[in-house]
Amino acid sequence: MLSSVQRCPPLRRVFVVGVGMTKFVKPGTENSRDYPDLAKEAGQKALADAQIPYSAVDQACIGYVYGDSTSGQRAIYHSLGLTGIPIINVNNNCSTGSTALFMARQLIQGGE
Repeated sequence: MLSSVQRCPPLRRVFVVGVGMTKFVKPGTENSRDYPDLAKEAGQKALADAQIPYSAVDQACIGYVYGDSTSGQRAIYHSLGLTGIPIINVNNNCSTGSTALFMARQLIQGGE
């Protein structure tokens, strides 16, 4: 007998294995750095913390608030040198960081 309820495959467990942060500043103000500089600092710290090379990254979810619509691509391609991977830009005001992390989790759980 077939059940009318479809069973979903179990969700993949997701872990944060490396973190990197920068000082919280608004780019474009006096004595501030631009997005690529901030991304480079945070990205290099996260990769070092995770003990993985750039080549191990398959895609990226990038959060920013004050930048142009493709700040994520500009920051990752120009500062970290990660080319050829999908980059998802996240701009959600005060929830940007948590939204980018949530999006990355969803992608991994979905098999990406």
